[in-house]
Amino acid sequence: MNRLARAGIAARLMTAMVLVVVSAALTAWLVGGAVGPALFHRHMLRAEGSPGTVVEHAERAFASASALTMAVALTASVLTALLASMVLARRIGASLGSMSGAAGEVASGHFDVQLARPRVGAEFDELADAFNAMAARLNADEALRRRLMADVAHELRTPVATITAYLDALEDGVTQLTPETMDVLRAQASRLARLATDLAAVTQAESGALNLHLHAASPIELLQAAALAARARAEGSGVQLVVEADCAAAQVCVDRDRFAQVLGNLVDNAILHTPRGGTITLAASEAGARVRLSVIDTGEGIPAEHLPHVFERFYRVDLARDRVHGGSGIGLAIVRALVQAHGGTVSARSDGLGAGSRFDIELPAA
Repeated sequence: MNRLARAGIAARLMTAMVLVVVSAALTAWLVGGAVGPALFHRHMLRAEGSPGTVVEHAERAFASASALTMAVALTASVLTALLASMVLARRIGASLGSMSGAAGEVASGHFDVQLARPRVGAEFDELADAFNAMAARLNADEALRRRLMADVAHELRTPVATITAYLDALEDGVTQLTPETMDVLRAQASRLARLATDLAAVTQAESGALNLHLHAASPIELLQAAALAARARAEGSGVQLVVEADCAAAQVCVDRDRFAQVLGNLVDNAILHTPRGGTITLAASEAGARVRLSVIDTGEGIPAEHLPHVFERFYRVDLARDRVHGGSGIGLAIVRALVQAHGGTVSARSDGLGAGSRFDIELPAA
């Protein structure tokens, strides 16, 4: 039964034809065995008092029995063929009808539609599964688009309002174009540019359209490169960068440019939230068949209720504080999207405010 359920439509059609042939043969055998001898015996009894030879009567008896047997067998095979055809036609028609209706729903923009597996054949089940996967992907893309539009509208409001206010003040003569005013306008313009760049990166990564060029790399080299790139910013903020690793032999397969972006975002985030005199440690260790890369700081820490949300786009633990820092609000969302694109996971830990934070990336060992 399970084997038949997994069979394709061609196998089911062949099964139906075999069923027709078998039913015809079985009917002929049953009818021939039940009716033939009785007809033959009746004809032979009539032959005793009627003209004609015994052979002639035997031939007529055989012809009558054969004709009746073939007629009943043919009728049974035709009825079986019609019944099998009707069952297959109804099931295939119903399956195609439901698929057509679901396709119409998707064409109308309703991406939450789901098809039940018709169980007509393996091809139809695979088609239903592929359709459901397509609809789920379209639904996810639509949700991503709506969330992106809402996030962009929210994040653009402040810098655009600031730029507009300063331009109106300059036009009305309320303020003058001073170096301070230029710094404010340039900072808001830079914020808009950074937001556009970060949005493009996270959207590309979350949509699965990111092309990764994977190569084996040493975790120590990745951490040292991230520390070197952030050294000047850390020194300017009075923060010390330390690299520690105990898995010199283990390697990971990463896109070096994309993974540099991952570590860079984590280190920048740590620098922003670590006060002067603090320390940021970049560490690597083996975790079974995986390699763990960690960014640990002695900074402000994260309250427990915020930890599940820190990788969400535009989520800020402290809205006023983070806006002063000038981040786009999606740096950690980019981190999660890029790490997942590498087949890894990322998590955040903290013992609360003032206790520092720890971000762990786990990747399969090469």
